[in-house]
Amino acid sequence: MKHMWRQSLLTGMVAWLAAAAPASAYVAYVSNEKGNTVSVIDTNSWTVTKTIKVGQRPRGIEFSRDGKFVMVAVGDDDTIQVIDTKTNEIVDSLPSGPDPELFTQDAAGKTMYVANENDNTVTVIDLEKRARIGDIQVGVEPEGMTISPDGKILINTSETTNMAHFIDTATRQIVANVLVDSRPRFAQFKHDSSELWVSSEIGGTVSIVDPVKHEVTGKITFDIPGLRKEAIQPVGIGMTKDGKTAFIALGPANRVAVVDAVSHKVIKYLLVGQRVWHMDFTPDEKFLLVTNGVSNDVSVIDVASQKVIKTIQVGELPWGITIAQP
Repeated sequence: MKHMWRQSLLTGMVAWLAAAAPASAYVAYVSNEKGNTVSVIDTNSWTVTKTIKVGQRPRGIEFSRDGKFVMVAVGDDDTIQVIDTKTNEIVDSLPSGPDPELFTQDAAGKTMYVANENDNTVTVIDLEKRARIGDIQVGVEPEGMTISPDGKILINTSETTNMAHFIDTATRQIVANVLVDSRPRFAQFKHDSSELWVSSEIGGTVSIVDPVKHEVTGKITFDIPGLRKEAIQPVGIGMTKDGKTAFIALGPANRVAVVDAVSHKVIKYLLVGQRVWHMDFTPDEKFLLVTNGVSNDVSVIDVASQKVIKTIQVGELPWGITIAQP
């Protein structure tokens, strides 16, 4: 009996320890545009573990494909700074054009494409050589950057021209221009490449674009009781890998829209911090973290329950966010 009791106790303790063990640890890096810092967040404790001083006006931010570095566009310094994720120190910089804002990489992590807001170009950078290898002329005030899952088409959105530019990555030539609503800020492909979504901040819509026909096939609109249409300004987009659900940051509406990505219908609105901007999923897609520029914090959304579960104070005017395993 004593042996059975001990065995039962041991089994119970093992089960309890397994249940109490933290989930997979991830690290989030948040660019604070006005504070000129990057906040490092541990997703086990949901706390800021370090604040890194960077250049002037950091915005676009991404992990390198191998996870060894975080790259951040410091617009007023006209460069991309490189942070070593082991030491959290700036170890290098990359040559962009004037006022880099958002950027994207190819799947291999060999080439970076940077939107330079002030000279209407996309800069092409060889990441292995740390060298600028070309420029692509686009519309006025380029911002949104994404690349197709097969790596063949680069998308840039130009805020003032109100277009999504389709660029052939082999020739670096524009092959199509798609007119969308006013001030397009962000673009994202569905993971199966069937659709391209483009958010228009002033237009208040997300355009659904057919990437083959280069045509707008539909638009997602938003209606929040008690808010003026002008206050609903879509910016960042996050889409689950299964292509079923999308989350859209609505700027000064202080909400994230949850959208059925198949029917393109809004399911619900989640109240977050003030001036919600950009977002990123944890790699397991259990959580979505969104930056709130005016309230200087990050909201944590439980993806399965579609509820905000946590708020994390970060630096001044958080803008971009990137998440990966440590």
